[in-house]
Amino acid sequence: MRTFFLLLLSLVVAGVLLSRPLRNARGWRATVTPLASIIGSGFLVVAPVLGHLLGRYAILGMVLIVSIALAVGAVMRFNIRCLERGTFDPRRRWLEQAANLVLSLAYVISVAFYLRLFSAFALRPFGLEQTLWPDVLTTLVLVFIGGVGWWRGLRALESIEEYSVSIKLAVITALLAGLVAHDLHTGFDLSAVHAGVSDPWEIARVLAGLLLVVQGFETSRYLGAEYDAGLRVRSMRWAQWLSGVIYLVFVVLVTPLLGGIDGGRVDETAVIKLAAAAAWVLGPMLVLAALMSQFSAAVADTMGAGGLVREETRGRLSDRQAYPLLALFAIILVWRADLFEIVSLASRAFAFYYLLQTLLALRFASGWRQYLGFGLVAILLVFVVLFGKAVG
Repeated sequence: MRTFFLLLLSLVVAGVLLSRPLRNARGWRATVTPLASIIGSGFLVVAPVLGHLLGRYAILGMVLIVSIALAVGAVMRFNIRCLERGTFDPRRRWLEQAANLVLSLAYVISVAFYLRLFSAFALRPFGLEQTLWPDVLTTLVLVFIGGVGWWRGLRALESIEEYSVSIKLAVITALLAGLVAHDLHTGFDLSAVHAGVSDPWEIARVLAGLLLVVQGFETSRYLGAEYDAGLRVRSMRWAQWLSGVIYLVFVVLVTPLLGGIDGGRVDETAVIKLAAAAAWVLGPMLVLAALMSQFSAAVADTMGAGGLVREETRGRLSDRQAYPLLALFAIILVWRADLFEIVSLASRAFAFYYLLQTLLALRFASGWRQYLGFGLVAILLVFVVLFGKAVG
């Protein structure tokens, strides 16, 4: 009975999210891109990692991560408004250009990494994840994304993204409902949940690295060809609050199951096994969510990168022309680099990008509150850049 209910719930939610009125709403379309990137593959790994770090107090770590992400998002929204008003001094544009260069490199790495994970996950049931086939499948998917972006532009990529995000959110809704039922049945027992790390420095480093799990809201900054600054500011805020609530509720509900994680390496399969303990159907559904998470996050970062290229070339290269070039660079990276080593560089690159954006905001801040707030965010990001330990 529970299996039937969860399947029905996911179908109903998917139907609502894919309904024509919602898909045609500009506000929702503008929200989907940052939302897809924020709720990426990190969604599945964050709870096991926090459980291993903090045990039954995992929710405190999630609250800290979401709070810092909201603060960084406020910096990004401030910069969007400054650009719209023409506040940025052209003589200081070098700081913005440096930030965009760092972000473009991080985007290429993250797109390649997301899709390489997608391919390995898709081929794992066939025992092919350790062969060349994941690289081949990743290349084909990158050719598809680059080709669709070049042929049909931003709107076509948004349509692909809307379907994958809708499926992902439908599965997450069913997951949360299944966890509620399980927790009510077991009495929310936390007796078996214990932290596996006691070193405060190690905990701080991993929490700093986990900030990048909720990275992705900055994609709103580079969708200016389609949406005005006001809508990008609002949609970034909506995406951050919605994703933040999802992360917090998920971590609370899954905490009683975290005692089932062994002391070994934590990966995406850990939470899939835990969810299957609450309801067997959630295991296969989360495999689907994992695939959709990685694919939609890759599409979102491709779209953000395309907008960034258009902005930096002053329109000499359009978004549509940039998409196949970005796909080509990602393909080269897939075949030439060990992505599981280079992903730590991407994490630091994203943090460094946020730091440069914060320094840019400090230049145009007014009033002690803005100086104090942006200054604290900058200090936190310096710590992430220097000491953050990437998850992956």
